[in-house]
Amino acid sequence: MLLRKAPGFVPASPWGLRLPQKFLFLLFLSGLITLCFGALFLLPHSFRLKRLFRTQQPGLEVVAEVPGHHPAREQEPPPNPAPAAPAPGEDDPGSLAGARRRKEWLRRTRPTGPREEATAARGNSIAVPRPREESVPFSFDFNAFRSRLRHPVLGMRVNESKQPQSRVRAQREKIKEMMRFSWQNYKLYAMGENELRPLTKDGYEGNMFGGLSGATIIDSLDTLYLMELKEEFQEAKAWVKESFHLNVSGEASLFEVNIRYIGGLLSAFYLTGEEVFRLKAIKLGEKLLPAFNTPTGIPKGVVNFKSGSWGWTTAGSSSILAEFGSLHLEFLHLTELSGNQVFAEKVRNIRRVLRKIDKPFGLYPNFLSPVSGNWVQHHVSVGGLGDSFYEYLIKSWLMSAKTDTEAKNMYYEALEAIETYLLNVSPGGLTYIAEWRGGILDHKMGHLACFSGGMIALGAEDAKEEKRAHYRELAAQITRTCHESYVRSDTKLGPEAFWFNSGREAVATQLGESYYILRPEVVESYMYLWRQTHNPIYREWGWDVVMALEKYCRTEAGFSGIQDVYSSIPNHDNKQQSFFLAETLKYLYLLFSEDDVLSLEDWVFNTEAHPLPVNHSDSLGRATRRQ
Repeated sequence: MLLRKAPGFVPASPWGLRLPQKFLFLLFLSGLITLCFGALFLLPHSFRLKRLFRTQQPGLEVVAEVPGHHPAREQEPPPNPAPAAPAPGEDDPGSLAGARRRKEWLRRTRPTGPREEATAARGNSIAVPRPREESVPFSFDFNAFRSRLRHPVLGMRVNESKQPQSRVRAQREKIKEMMRFSWQNYKLYAMGENELRPLTKDGYEGNMFGGLSGATIIDSLDTLYLMELKEEFQEAKAWVKESFHLNVSGEASLFEVNIRYIGGLLSAFYLTGEEVFRLKAIKLGEKLLPAFNTPTGIPKGVVNFKSGSWGWTTAGSSSILAEFGSLHLEFLHLTELSGNQVFAEKVRNIRRVLRKIDKPFGLYPNFLSPVSGNWVQHHVSVGGLGDSFYEYLIKSWLMSAKTDTEAKNMYYEALEAIETYLLNVSPGGLTYIAEWRGGILDHKMGHLACFSGGMIALGAEDAKEEKRAHYRELAAQITRTCHESYVRSDTKLGPEAFWFNSGREAVATQLGESYYILRPEVVESYMYLWRQTHNPIYREWGWDVVMALEKYCRTEAGFSGIQDVYSSIPNHDNKQQSFFLAETLKYLYLLFSEDDVLSLEDWVFNTEAHPLPVNHSDSLGRATRRQ
């Protein structure tokens, strides 16, 4: 109306526009409409807009998903998606076939628990019809893998009927009874919780696992299978299928989730072939990947399952050698079982960083900055903070069927530096590995360092010929020292740490170091030394530990650690650690078993004693694609 009031203006049409102006206006309007429709249908990455637009059109068919009918649909990517690796001989992963395989891998590694299935069902209950694509799912040939093992998993039992073995069978049965007792009380009072508190007869969740539950169940799977506790194993498997959910949102220890949960699930799959274990392991592995998003690729020790990051609260902290150095075994198997190379690449990058960095006197300090890639302080320990890094080097060499020469070289170089700068012999003749603080030695060993006797024995065979006998003797001497830390206590169980000073040897002298929390490292070394030497002394020492556990750690409702090994009146700590079932009882059982039960030719044990198979071929079980 304003235009009509303007002096001298004569409208050329009812809208007040002249013909040229109207033409220009219509041209502009048609261009705008074309642009909008082009954004919806022609631009890349616009599928979600297309789907939104199409579902609003009348008459378009909407298909509800029903059992047996699986229309092709877009997949939402998993956390930190990465392309699956092509099988040997396949085309470029960037090809159409490679894209289809990656899409199918994402589908096959979705969560499988009831909560996850319900979430997936809600998210995919309506699908827009799309042309069906030919899918080529990733498959692991479990039967081929089992055929490559050199020994039956549970052994041939050729000596079971021999009379001299009757005592050994009875000892093994006693250890089996201890496992059944531990499991049944956990099931009765704490099923689904992370650990049992036997004094108060309830469960304990803790805050190490970011909201994940059932740590004792996952840790126990392979031990139950090994001991042929079939009913108990089925109970554990059923819980994993029905109740082990991964949609948690807390902060978790990368190290603990990896060695307990992923290690336990991987070994359960390799022992049984049950797909639920493989799929859960892969999905959980994906949830750990954000921990590696650092400038160096050295992961942070804590990952936030909710945000998928390692969080600002730990931005200035260091990563611990034993934690980021104890991922290699499990992550290589995650790649093996998923076809996703991202897991293997993460741990290979850790190797690259460690190979490049300068090492004081060839030693590996315990703290490294994941931001700068530099050591934070020069504290070196083969016990806590450093221990399993060295273990994973020699085991990576063995697990690769002795092809991972990088791991082998790193291990023997590190062992030579340890022997040169940390190894000592006490005035009483006890060999021990001290801790190093910038050139100053703390003359002590932690219980955690007592695994090193077994580790050195395990690696002796592949050392230089002139060093093999030396390493076997060194392994025996360190194991004897750890045994002395047990026999010099009132309970015949070893303290958390023991010293060699002021005329006192292999005993705890510091406040708060005299406790025992059902740790396995000493009996672990007994087992390895037994398998290498068959010296009966190691079975005698192992049986002494069984008797001490029965006398001082067994309670009415499970096993508990004690607060002072130097007191014959036990003061229990009210915690049945999950690693007691995963490690301590497993190593004791193997100590009294034949050598072909979980043969060391076929298996390596991760640092939580979960058996992982040696790669006897180019690919374990030769991962294939179904045609």
